[in-house]
Parts: sequence; C-alpha cells; structure tokens
Amino acid sequence: MSTQTAPSPARPRPRSGAGPSRRYRRRTSLNAAGFLVPFGVLFTAMMLAPIGYALYQSFFKVHRQGLFGGAQTTQFAGFDNFVDALHDGDFMGSLGRVALLGVLQVPLMLGLALLLALLLDSRSARFRKTFRLTFFLPYALPGAIAAVMWSFLLVKDLSPFTGPLAAIGIHTDFLSAGWVPASIGNMITWGWTGYNMLIIYSALQTVPGEVIEAATLDNCTGWRLAWHVKIPLVRPALVLTTVFSIIGTAQLYTEPAVLAAARIPGASNKFSPIMNTTLNASQADPNLAAAESVLLALVTLVLSFGFLKFTQRRTADA
Repeated sequence: MSTQTAPSPARPRPRSGAGPSRRYRRRTSLNAAGFLVPFGVLFTAMMLAPIGYALYQSFFKVHRQGLFGGAQTTQFAGFDNFVDALHDGDFMGSLGRVALLGVLQVPLMLGLALLLALLLDSRSARFRKTFRLTFFLPYALPGAIAAVMWSFLLVKDLSPFTGPLAAIGIHTDFLSAGWVPASIGNMITWGWTGYNMLIIYSALQTVPGEVIEAATLDNCTGWRLAWHVKIPLVRPALVLTTVFSIIGTAQLYTEPAVLAAARIPGASNKFSPIMNTTLNASQADPNLAAAESVLLALVTLVLSFGFLKFTQRRTADA
C-alpha cells in the first residue's frame, strides 16, 4: 500500500531587483533622523533663531519719552529702519570700504595661495611637509594676536620695513589714515593665504596621475602644465575659496577693531559694517542694528551665491 505525501506549498520567490523591505527602510530613516536631530537643534538655536529674531526686530522701533528713564513703547515701523540704514552715511561708507578691500585683496590672496599650492605640487618641490606647515602656521595664530603683532611691526618708529624703504626714498607710515586699509588687507592676506593654499593643494592631490603623465608626453610641462591642466582641474576649489573669502570679507571685524582700540588714525570703530552694527546696538538702537545686520546678510548672500551661479554658468557654457 503506497501513500502519497501532499506537496508542500511553494514559497514565493523574492522578485529579482526588489528593494529593501518597508520595515528596513523605516528603521534606516529613523537612524538617520537620530543623527540629524542634534545638528538640527543646534542649527535652529544658533543660526535660524537669531536670524529670525533680528528680522523681527528690524520691523519695530522703540519710542522713549523723556531723557532719563522715561516710558518707552514699541511700535511697528515697517521698512523705516531699513530706510534709515540706507541713509546712514557711516554704514554705507563701511560697506564701500569693505567692498573695495575685497575687490583688491581677495584676488591677490587667492592668486598667492594658488601659486604656493602649485609650487608644493610640482615634481621638483623639496621638503613639502615643512613648507606646507610653514605656509599654514599664520592661520593657526588667533586673529587678535596677529593684529596686535602686525600693529607693532607697522609702527613707524618700530617697523623693520621703514628703514629699508626710507633708504630708497619711500617715506611712509603704514598706520596712517591713508594706509590703514592696505595694512588691514595685508593682515588678512598673511593670515588666510595658507588656509586657502591648503584647500587648493588638497584639490591638486586628487588630479589623476595619468592626466599629468599624458600631458608630460605631449611636452606640456612646467607652467604650461599648471596653466592648461592643473588650474582648470582645480576650478571647483578656486570657486569654493572665493566664496569663503567673500563671506569672510563681509564679516571683517577683528583686525580693524584691534587697530581702533589702539587709537590708530583711520581705524575708527565704524570701519566695517559689523563694527558699525555693533556700535548701534550698544548705543540703545538695537532695531536699527538689526536692520543693518539683515542688509549685510542680504548683500553677502547676493555676492556669494551670485558669484557661484556665475561660475556655474560659465562652466556649463564652456
């Protein structure tokens, strides 16, 4: 007598190419959210909340009655604070000074950083680690200490540059009113060239060796190799450092503040927009200071992202 065993129901085969299960995707999303929540909280508390509060304060004005401790009322002012900021000669003058400083100093600094990076990346370079550390050391020095150091180096009676320049007929005071912007630009260039050089040099290290060898076989060496091969390949790093430099120039504060504290002629406490805004906030006009800070943020946003979009369009058209 034979018995037949009923066949077991076939298990459904997973479809080829099927993605992860819904439960796995949900668990992965929760894990990612857990890592992002601390950053989101800090970003909201330290960035978005102050920006939102400044924007809110810029639409109000405080009216005081009496000279000493009178009653005060807060009223909605619309765009009056922004109009007052645009008519503030000190604020607009500080914007012009910083813009002129950036137009002249940023290209010089980035050109010098690119030159140093190319020299370090050349095949004939020796002691690369030593020179790389030497170029980067000024950035490691705090800005306030560097400004104090340069203020002593540029004092007319103490400066080591005054004697050699006087020997060739150039008699100048680097801390005079006319030379203060150039001296501040020198401090910024000295402090940030090594930082930008390191970014560009890191980008040069990612250039494929096959590309360099192919260019060398075509007799493209030396500065021709740098100009036609290396610089085009590190264009994203150059764009990045330029955007960082634009934002950093708009935030100029430490160097002119140190010189202003030392009572250097030409370095007033309204030299840069941030210094002017800080002074207005300390003089019991926080609403005007909030409006000026919003305008400065908008100018920085337009310049940085405008440059970024311009370079992206040029790259796409090329």
